[in-house]
Amino acid sequence: MTGIGGGSLMTPLLILVFGVKAVTAIGTDLAYGAVTKTVGGWRHFRQGTVDFSLSLWIGLGSVPAAIGGVYVLDLLERAHGEDFDGLLLTILAITLLFVGVMTLARALFAKTLREQEGDIQMTRANRVRAVVLGAIVGFVLGVTSAGSGALIAVGLILLFRLVPQRVVGTDIFHAALLLWAAAAAHIVAGNVDFALAANILVGSIPGVWLGSNLSIKVPTGALRATIAIVLIGAGLGLLTKVGVGVPGAALAAFPVAVAAVIGYVLLRDRRRAERGEAGAPRGGSAGREAAAPAGSPGGD
Repeated sequence: MTGIGGGSLMTPLLILVFGVKAVTAIGTDLAYGAVTKTVGGWRHFRQGTVDFSLSLWIGLGSVPAAIGGVYVLDLLERAHGEDFDGLLLTILAITLLFVGVMTLARALFAKTLREQEGDIQMTRANRVRAVVLGAIVGFVLGVTSAGSGALIAVGLILLFRLVPQRVVGTDIFHAALLLWAAAAAHIVAGNVDFALAANILVGSIPGVWLGSNLSIKVPTGALRATIAIVLIGAGLGLLTKVGVGVPGAALAAFPVAVAAVIGYVLLRDRRRAERGEAGAPRGGSAGREAAAPAGSPGGD
């Protein structure tokens, strides 16, 4: 529904809840994610919410970088031996915290960013930006399995001012290309538990099919903010797992504080929307356009 959360949430769940080894959790997460992103990407492509050209240019940077990330991960495992799990958990925790903050920023400031969005032209500068963005996100994904959705989505908004209807679709379509490459590299490295991936797919394929259909009908700002809180909490949880002294009070107080901020922003936006509706003319095309659901072209 939001284009984020699948990879970023699944890896810490596999580690913290099910006790799966970190490198296996990453590889398995990417393998299952490749299938679900393909289902979601196909649905968005059929709905016309994918910027195909932009996806391919981002993929030009992300695919080789993801394969390189898996190779670096293998080198780190060989170099650090028994200390590798702690190092990997630390890297993953930092990545989740960063992804969570970026996701939260997107949810809180979506209205301001949306005012600057529009269609883009693939100029030479935009092609370079797309390849660089893809390379950064691809490498992070290859090492940690996190960020393919959240970081690309933020990049699509900040770097390209992509229209809202195409952000989620383009993000998921590109992620399908990226995850197949990263998953293949992890399969070669022996980091995938196929039985575990199959079990996850039993629930995730119906979920992604439903979510991709709802993405153009349901406001997702609050849902993104909720996912952001969970990602930040997961990052803090992983840090405690490797012995970093995160105070229990901070773990408890942070989600409460963030939830309060989210509640304030949602209430503020609701009041603004109510004032806008009160000032809009009744009847006529303007009134119908104001009442059109977000993401539905022409109010259809």
